[in-house]
Amino acid sequence: MALLPRRAGTVLLGWLLALLAASAGVQAAGIPDLGPVPVVKRDSPLPADWARSGVFMEILVRAYQDSDGDGIGDLNGLTSRLDYLQSLGVRGLWLMPIFKSEDRDHGYAVANYREIEPDYGTLADFDRLIAEAHKRGIGVIVDYVMNHSASGHPLFESAYDSRKSPYADWYIFSEDKPKGWNTFAGEPWREGNQRWYYAVFDPQMPDFNLRNPKVVDFHLDNLRFWLNRGVDGFRFDAVGVLFENSAIAWENQPENHVLLKRVQDLLDDYGKRYMVCEAPSDPAPFAQPDSCGAAFGFGLQKHIIASVKLGRLRADLLYNLEKLPVARMGTLLANHDFFAGARLMRQFAGDEKSYKLAAATLLTLPGTPFLYYGEEIGLGESAPVAHDDQAIRGPMAWSAEPQGGFTRAAQPFRPLVSNWKTHNVATAEKQPGSLLNWYRGLIALRNAEPALALGRFTPLTTRDAPIFAFTRQHEGSTLLVLINYAYREANATLALAPAAAQWQVQFPAGAASVLAGQAGQLQVRMAPQQVLVLKAQP
Repeated sequence: MALLPRRAGTVLLGWLLALLAASAGVQAAGIPDLGPVPVVKRDSPLPADWARSGVFMEILVRAYQDSDGDGIGDLNGLTSRLDYLQSLGVRGLWLMPIFKSEDRDHGYAVANYREIEPDYGTLADFDRLIAEAHKRGIGVIVDYVMNHSASGHPLFESAYDSRKSPYADWYIFSEDKPKGWNTFAGEPWREGNQRWYYAVFDPQMPDFNLRNPKVVDFHLDNLRFWLNRGVDGFRFDAVGVLFENSAIAWENQPENHVLLKRVQDLLDDYGKRYMVCEAPSDPAPFAQPDSCGAAFGFGLQKHIIASVKLGRLRADLLYNLEKLPVARMGTLLANHDFFAGARLMRQFAGDEKSYKLAAATLLTLPGTPFLYYGEEIGLGESAPVAHDDQAIRGPMAWSAEPQGGFTRAAQPFRPLVSNWKTHNVATAEKQPGSLLNWYRGLIALRNAEPALALGRFTPLTTRDAPIFAFTRQHEGSTLLVLINYAYREANATLALAPAAAQWQVQFPAGAASVLAGQAGQLQVRMAPQQVLVLKAQP
């Protein structure tokens, strides 16, 4: 681990004390991830605004790069691809669950909160990943599941086996089946051992009783365990269902925000840490300072894609940009859950010009953009698979070589995606007009222009307009973004102070300006599905 020389002795002593304390808890309780963890602060080498000003890549480690030939992606494989991610301009990684899991797939059925999934490697491998990412100016946040554990977690096994277990009240049990419950997964009460337990997602993922202070302390200790190792923050799963009050009040309850604010305070105490929450049904309240502080802007991605497909600025997109706290939200076009949308290549039916419009919209709007691994090359879907989520979690395509450069094994853990021979990194690198180079150019522009990452958003066109025009302004710098969603040439008149001659094209490189006119009234004439970003010159 990388430590500052002048603090090495102090930090090492604190780290050893933390390990001894955790070990004592394990020996006393017989639970592998139970025991107090004191705070051991580590200075982060990242800039103070690294998370807000950068672009994240969401990565399923299992699907990214296999380093040992077993057909499964691992931490060392991901570390070997950090140079690529740095060249793309990514400044943050969100790792889907990397803890030991019962499902051995997506990782959300956690069996040990302080152990790396054996398929992925070891804690030493993880420490190396963090150190190497930091050397490249990349922060790493990990997925954390507070809502539930695996049914095979020793805590639940003890609670399930005996009503006299010291952990009997760590989960939610009922002697009789509660009536009238119907959640997004249907009936959440599961029968077992002559009583009922609450598991909103699946019988194999029982919900914690977060009204029990000991359960909350358990999670806070686990968060400190990873923060002490240098993790830069967390993505919190399913925060809308942390607390339930009744059969008709089981989602988005007030208690959720109280707990998340406590977690946010813990991260703030470490400094330069970032947390973002998943609450698909109502994300805005979780993006507030008295809650999670940041949340994914679910729904926005569908309005962006719909605007591109329809060839005009949808009213829903404009409305959400004006009403949601987008600047404090994680924005996306797709992710690992099929409910958020299929892979973009499927959604756009292979139309890369439309695909590029969606990417340009995402990367010029407010918020913190999260890309889904392979999005930048048009990664397709896997088949056959057991369910839709697995289809969009296929192996990354690095080249047209056998197994797409993902593994040297004869068989990867999941079938390669359908288009791996044509849409892979090696092929895209050689094509100036590829999706990869389009993404790279947009991310470079966002990294170079604080106005795109942090600036005020002002729309200049109204609903149903073919051209989406808006400005981003920050500390005296003004950028003008023009996106013609129409499949035909389109015109617009904009009320802007600088005259046409004062606007200089920033993206795409070498493009000609489409502006004419004097200050106060600019005429815009754009080609079909054209994107242009300009900067006002003094």
